[in-house]
Order: sequence, then C-alpha cells, then structure tokens
Amino acid sequence: MKIRNYRLFATGAVVSNIGTWMSRVTQDWLVLSLTGSSAAVGITTALQFLPMLLFGLYGGVIADRYPKRQLLLFTQAALGLCGVSLAVLTLSGHVQVWHVYLLAFLLGMVTVVDNPTRQSFVSEMVGPDQLRNAVSLNSANFQSARLVGPAVAGVLITTVGSGWAFMLNGLSFLAPLIGLLLMRPHELHRSVRVPRAKGQLREGLRYVRGRPDLIWPIVLVGFIGTFGFNFPIWLTAFAHEVFAGGAGLYAFFNILMAAGSLAGALLAARRRSSRVRLLILAAMAFGLLEIVIAFSPSVWMFSLLLLPIGMIGLTTNISANTSVQMAADPEMRGRVMSLYMMVFVGGTPIGGPLLGWVTDTYGARVGFATGGVVSLLAAAAIGLILTRVVGVRLKVDLRGGRPHMEFVPKEARERLATAA
Repeated sequence: MKIRNYRLFATGAVVSNIGTWMSRVTQDWLVLSLTGSSAAVGITTALQFLPMLLFGLYGGVIADRYPKRQLLLFTQAALGLCGVSLAVLTLSGHVQVWHVYLLAFLLGMVTVVDNPTRQSFVSEMVGPDQLRNAVSLNSANFQSARLVGPAVAGVLITTVGSGWAFMLNGLSFLAPLIGLLLMRPHELHRSVRVPRAKGQLREGLRYVRGRPDLIWPIVLVGFIGTFGFNFPIWLTAFAHEVFAGGAGLYAFFNILMAAGSLAGALLAARRRSSRVRLLILAAMAFGLLEIVIAFSPSVWMFSLLLLPIGMIGLTTNISANTSVQMAADPEMRGRVMSLYMMVFVGGTPIGGPLLGWVTDTYGARVGFATGGVVSLLAAAAIGLILTRVVGVRLKVDLRGGRPHMEFVPKEARERLATAA
C-alpha cells in the first residue's frame, strides 16, 4: 500500500467490487424470482463464464500483446455499461430472464480480457518482490467488498427494488476508471511486450504443458471451480427451500462466506511462500467441509460452517494463484493466467447447469454434497500425482495424541524449486 499506483488501483477496486457483489446477489435472486428454478440460476452463472471457457486463452494473448492499463480502461468502462443496461431494463419493468442471460454473456465476454489483464497488471504496479502480498491483498479487497455488497443488496431488494442495486453497480465502475487515469505510468515496472505473431496461443499451451509446477495446480483449481464453487446455486436453494427464508437470508449467507474468505485472504498475505502441501490440504479440507455443511440440521449450524468454508476456499485459490503467477516467466504471465482463469471459472458452464439440475432433482443437500465429494476426490488424486512429480511424500504423525499430516521432501529426489 506504500505504492501510489497500487493504492489508486485498490481504492477503485473496492468500490467496484462492492457494486459487483451487490449485482451478483441481486441477479441470482432476480432470476430465482422470475423462474423459481435453481437450474436457471446455474444457467445464468454458466453464461457469464462460458466466454472464458471458449475464448479465455485469446484474452491472455491480448493481455500480453497490448498495454495493460489502456486495456483496463476499456474493459472497466464496458463492465459499467453492462450494469447500467440491466438497471434500465429492471427499473422500467421490462426485464425478462433472457435479458439477464444475454447481459451475463456479454459481461463474460468483457471478462475474457479483463481478468488476465488485471491479474498480470498487479506485477507491473508492485514488482516481483511484493507480488505475493499484492495478490493476497487483492483477494482481501474483493472479500471485504463481499461483506458490504450482499448486505446492501438485501436492503435495496426489499426496499426500493433490484433495479437500483444494478444501477449502483454500473456507476461503481467510475472509481477504477478514475484510479487508472490518475496513475503515474513512469512508476510502473516495465513489462515485456509480446509482438503480434502467429502461434502465440499454442506457445502458451506448450509452455504450461512442460511445467508440472504450473499444470497441476491449474488442473486442481479447474475441478474446484467447476464443482466446488457453485455457491449461487446452493445458497439460494438453502435460503429459499431448505430454510424457507428470503433475499435477506441469502445475503446473510454471502456475508458469512465473505467474512471467512476475508480471514483467509489476510492470513495468506502474512505467508511468505506458497507450498504444494498447503494447496492440497486446503483443497481436501474444502471438499470435506462442503460435504459436512450439506447435511447441517439447522440454519445456525449451516451459517457457522460457511465461515471456515470461505476461509479455506480462499486459501486454496490464493495458494494456487500466487504459485502459478510466481512460477510463470513475465513474457508468458498473461497467457498463463488466462489459462488459469479459463480453467477456474470456465468450468462453470459445465458445473453450474449440472449441479443446478442435481439440486432441483435431488434437493439442495445432495447438490451441495456432490460438489464437495468431487472436490475432495480431485484434491486427493492430484495430491498423489504431485507427490511423484514434485518429489514429496505424505507423512502422517500420530504421536502426542494429535494426528498431524503433511507433505515432506523425499531425500532421493530433488524438488522443483518453484513448487516448494
């Protein structure tokens, strides 16, 4: 936060992030109100992330090729325009579910470029020495906004209607635009600009394929993102069906998850390194907690378990994000992060409708538990793979009456330095 450009970036981001979380909660509740279907909520989420699945890698090529600050000025303005458009439709009383679907897809198209550009722009603002801390603070920023946004959305939905929440979201993007304009370009760390050339997309894929310390964390977050992070579907279903609540209860669930996520982000900011064992164990704990919470008998137990789920889920995400960013070469970082984001959120078009259908057909508890089971099994399987590739073994210590499990180096094999 001592860096002026980063302070401007973070200040604008927290304002727009509050608007984004207001819009997300309001959008989910609007679709549920229009259709009464959890699957429809899943379809909306899927359409928002479908462009990342289809075109995500091209977004990384663009991020590596053009000045990132100028790209962000364009993408942030376009995101604000999407928010204002949905607000106008809702306030005029003409909104239909297909309008929400269309705008969710357009939002996703902009995000294809915005996500890898914003992720890789962080290193230009702070430099490599403070990159890990900046990534963690970005997550803390996002989760802090998640504490405020759903609460404000719940109040607005029940008092003045959904349209004003969408309008405030659209206007909130003025803050990052002003921050980007006020930055001092000469204080940015020089980035490696990749000239336009054929085969850059294939080059990025070959680069990741030849780096086990990149590909396996990306595969893991792909499973977690596709099957474990479908919270709009599950939380709306639990608030509406299981616990017979309304928009206020749904907003309350989001606030609790945000509080846990914020704690996870702040703890991650204190860590000086990202280790393979932390990533794997956090992912396994995340899946296990989702299975436990799915069968919570009361709303209070369900609510309390959302705190550790938010914390461990964010720990998993940050551990994978920072390890991938720091392992990637600067000239490849945009393409690597576009692949990371494509896998992490691009699986939502598959997992969202699928788990939405499971939730509608077999109930919210089975839907939530299914996501947890897949996440747990994926983390365990990839953990076993990494014990061979990275050169570590699993150690379980039962001495002292307290079971302890960790990954330790194999003496006979040299660990990959970037994954250690």
